[in-house]
Amino acid sequence: MVRLSDVAEHAGVSVRTVSNVVNDFRHVAPDTRARVQASIDTLGYRPNMAARNLRRGRTGLLALVVPEIDSPYFSDLAARTVRIAEDEGWTVLIDQTDGDPARERRLLNGERSQLVDGVIFSPWSVPAQELASRSDATPIVLLGEHEGAPPVDHVVIDNVRAAEEAVGHLAARGRTAIAAIGVRPTLGNATAHQRLLGHRRALAAAGLEQRPDREAPVGSLHRDEGHRAMTELLEAPEPPDAVFCFSDQLALGALRAVVDAGLRVPQDVAVVGFDDIEDGRYAVPRLTTVSPDRDQIAALALEVLRARLAGDDTPARVHTAGHRLVVRESS
Repeated sequence: MVRLSDVAEHAGVSVRTVSNVVNDFRHVAPDTRARVQASIDTLGYRPNMAARNLRRGRTGLLALVVPEIDSPYFSDLAARTVRIAEDEGWTVLIDQTDGDPARERRLLNGERSQLVDGVIFSPWSVPAQELASRSDATPIVLLGEHEGAPPVDHVVIDNVRAAEEAVGHLAARGRTAIAAIGVRPTLGNATAHQRLLGHRRALAAAGLEQRPDREAPVGSLHRDEGHRAMTELLEAPEPPDAVFCFSDQLALGALRAVVDAGLRVPQDVAVVGFDDIEDGRYAVPRLTTVSPDRDQIAALALEVLRARLAGDDTPARVHTAGHRLVVRESS
């Protein structure tokens, strides 16, 4: 095993200088830093992260808590978070809550927090006002939208704007009876509410009628609920000619329901989803969708945690990642 002293001898510097470079101390001359880094690369030296973290009073572990790890969106986000965190020297532990309020509260209030340096959390059920009374001091970053001023840091996308773009795209294609699938009034977070708000704003901007009977609630964001909701919409006296779904899984279920009804996508009913999961790229037809920048979401969350662990005590902020509308065959 390569030791600090081996790197120091190879670079012609002291062990302390090598330690300063490894720990990224600023007061090292650029040419010395470059020489030491070249020796580290040549010899293949790897710092003992466990020992370093113990000296810093840290574990080197982060927790990523999501509602459903088997959701394509969250599994992809988890994979990206793990890769980016690894570059920062962190190991990510992944847990899921199934959106259960009791489990979310336990984890928010410190269950297992002694194991980790920080937490990235996507709660579904716990409302924002409860987050303000959180008893655990472990740094935490929330994923997803919550109403009001955030008591802790949030990483979000602009769901209102994203939904407006999706529905505006349908209106620009000449669709006049645009439904929405994905209303979830029981959730504590505001994501579904914001997507519904964007849907309504786009209809208003296009001069189209807003009809509550075309705003379909769902019990989950899964394919079966999208299929059920779309089937009911198509059986209505005035069925829609387009649908905006609040997740790609809902959209894939809706797409199947259109086909089961003997109709064509997009000729008879256009379908737009949200999340840009891999399945949508290989559906027939391929799914038009809103694509959140998951790499940026993960990077922002980790950046905020790193700053908090370094002593940043500024007020909690909302950090917004990007998104784009990906137009494919289904619209």
